[in-house]
Amino acid sequence: MTATKLKWGVLGCAGIAKRAVIPGVQASKWNEVTAIASRDADKASRTAEEHGIGQAYSSYEELLADPSIDVVYIPLPNHLHREWTIRAAEAGKHILCEKPLALTAKEAEEMVEACAKAGVELSEAFMYRWNPRYDKLREIIASGEIGELRGIRSAFTFNNAKDSANVRYRKDWGGGSIYDVGCYPINAARLLLGKEPEAATVQAIFSQEHDDVDMMASGLLEFEGGVSLTFDCGMWAAFRNPLEILGTEGIIEVPSAYVTPQPGSGDFYVNAGGERRLVEVEHVNAYTAQADALYRAVKGEEPLRYDAFDAVRNMKVIDACLQSARERARVTIN
Repeated sequence: MTATKLKWGVLGCAGIAKRAVIPGVQASKWNEVTAIASRDADKASRTAEEHGIGQAYSSYEELLADPSIDVVYIPLPNHLHREWTIRAAEAGKHILCEKPLALTAKEAEEMVEACAKAGVELSEAFMYRWNPRYDKLREIIASGEIGELRGIRSAFTFNNAKDSANVRYRKDWGGGSIYDVGCYPINAARLLLGKEPEAATVQAIFSQEHDDVDMMASGLLEFEGGVSLTFDCGMWAAFRNPLEILGTEGIIEVPSAYVTPQPGSGDFYVNAGGERRLVEVEHVNAYTAQADALYRAVKGEEPLRYDAFDAVRNMKVIDACLQSARERARVTIN
């Protein structure tokens, strides 16, 4: 252990925290998880023991009061992101908050303002962006190898509909497929195109069995120049997460765009000039890379590549998608 490591505390024992984020942070040279909190004291103790975490707290407030904690990770249900981000900021903690950052763009703005006022870093946990593949994708697009961009297609679906008690199926908690997985194609299109969409049109299946959340959605985001993202997302369909980037002279195919757990799963294909070539991508633990980026920002070595205002802009698009799906209408994005 080195004295320079940032000490992390985790609010809650969510599956994503136990399965991916905690191990990712623990694998970092510059970060370590030293505390975890749950309103269920036994759950906190069990999780701490399973992951080699030294301190378990029976309340979130206790963890925030711990002066040794530098960074707080928030994997709580979506409706709790705003409250606990603001409370963590007021406690002087830097924050990694799960995606989507908030329930609305207005909430996200309030979170960003609170963190700015407190002088702490705020990062949204879109770990996929830290896979080096996305730098390669942007390089290929910029090189002109596939010509002028004409559109992006992407999807993220899985089937968990039988788990009726899941927090994803609580409307007032920010449940639904657009919040949970649709946010990925939306975020990726904005990242790859380097601009914001002008309008959204979305059709969705709202299920009364699942508290009227959107269980499946298909959408169109309009960008300037006639370029668009067509996407679908769902929690009641077979698993897939592809991405296709269409140009005038070629196509980039990414079989697994957002989930890359194994070496080789981050590779993709470029179809151009009459040839199809495999682009191999170095396997990186994106959760570790995400934590290391926050470390560098906290230490003043370099600013976050994706600042907190990017999360606000992403939420504006999500707001428009949800409004369009409910109203069955095209929604302009300001």
